[in-house]
Amino acid sequence: MDPNQIVASYEEDIAGLAARAEEAKERIQHLSGTATSPDGAVTVTVGGGGSLQNVQFGPRADGMPKERLAAEIMATARRAQAQASQQILAIMGPLVGEDSDAMRFVREQIPSPEEPEAEFTESYPGQQAPEDEPAPEPVRRPVRKSVDDEDDYAMDSVYSTGSMAERQSFSREER
Repeated sequence: MDPNQIVASYEEDIAGLAARAEEAKERIQHLSGTATSPDGAVTVTVGGGGSLQNVQFGPRADGMPKERLAAEIMATARRAQAQASQQILAIMGPLVGEDSDAMRFVREQIPSPEEPEAEFTESYPGQQAPEDEPAPEPVRRPVRKSVDDEDDYAMDSVYSTGSMAERQSFSREER
């Protein structure tokens, strides 16, 4: 085979690969994943990188407690992200080869779509305790001493009670 033909063939392969890579890049930039919660309360759309693009609420969301609605949004967003991730795998597979090291790397970066939804429990600040668990006891703060109680501060302290004139008068009487 002629060396010039080998180089020309190689250049054609590279140009074809570059064109397919550019097409894959465009498809990934414009893809989205959309999921709806099982009860229809929440629909979430994410971009190819998993960024939130849209959240819509169905009629069932109106009466839902905020904590439950927040958990529903997060669970639905994860499903939308898994859907977008599967599209990325479908785009990248033909480009880099289904069994290539590059494809294995891409698969390792994408979360598994088989995460069980019913078993997943969100935890966030302000979350209400489940009904079967007793609520923790509130923190008891020490009660402040009244004016009649002992004063831990000296009479000439800015922290003592009474006016400055009263403190000075009282101090003179002690002397």
